[in-house]
Amino acid sequence: MDLTDAVLEYPVSISAHAKVFTEDGQEIPELGLPDPGVRVASLRGVDAAHLVLNNVGLTDCLFAGTVHLDQLRLEGLYVFATTPTGLRRRGVVPVRWTARRTLAEEHHWRATHPTRAGGWTPAPDREVPLKPAALAPVYRQLRKAFENGKHEPGAADFYYGEMEMRRRAHDIPRSERALLTTYWALSGYGLRASRALGWLLGGIAATVLVMTLWGLPMDDPSPKSTGTLTGSSVTLTTDTPEPVNPDGPYHERLSTKRFEKALRVVVNSVVFRSSGQNLTSAGTYTEMAARLVEPALLGLAVLAIRGRVKR
Repeated sequence: MDLTDAVLEYPVSISAHAKVFTEDGQEIPELGLPDPGVRVASLRGVDAAHLVLNNVGLTDCLFAGTVHLDQLRLEGLYVFATTPTGLRRRGVVPVRWTARRTLAEEHHWRATHPTRAGGWTPAPDREVPLKPAALAPVYRQLRKAFENGKHEPGAADFYYGEMEMRRRAHDIPRSERALLTTYWALSGYGLRASRALGWLLGGIAATVLVMTLWGLPMDDPSPKSTGTLTGSSVTLTTDTPEPVNPDGPYHERLSTKRFEKALRVVVNSVVFRSSGQNLTSAGTYTEMAARLVEPALLGLAVLAIRGRVKR
């Protein structure tokens, strides 16, 4: 069903019939149709404020150009296009797309880049694929429609699509694109809990290794007090020697005792404050970097987990 530029003066509901149509008790043949399902091919130019779609397929539907798209009502079982499944290759690099709902227009745009991982549906003949800058507002309006319908999983998918199109658009400053790329890589725009946790655990493991090899001194320096006795008064001065950098083979530094100390330092830097452990110069700067980066990764992981639970 192609609704391009249809004028809806009154509320309209398009619903798929639950049962097949019959005549005189016999099923009416639909030999001229590609499949028995009901699909909407386009909503371009339609005022969606008066439209309700119920149990229809939206896999190939074109939404760009729809008026009041954020007021579209979707009910029953409706199916959008999804990301390609399975493991694919971008050159020699294996790529797997996380499952999410997508627009047909995103498929058309991604299919124009043959050097990227395949699996995307190309645009029909005489259909010009839209650029990401034009698709971001479409995703944004559909996200609002799902939020109005209290459909959190759908809203999350279209938020992801909106952020992807913003990141891919060429009309944004490089600094903003770099920030969005970092946000995508670290936590999938706050929606991929496994990615955020992976970065957090990887950062903790790397910090523990650096601390074990170079951050902890060979021995904890012991304070020494010296003083003078003059008459009935005593003057004491306590000095703590500088931590001595570890030396010797690396395998000797990877001991259980040093690992336990390094782990305690790193966990304290992520969750609490400084551990108070004596550190070498390399260890001090490593702890400072960990206290800056790893709590941020923990926050992204908590945000992603919260979004997952909410959905």
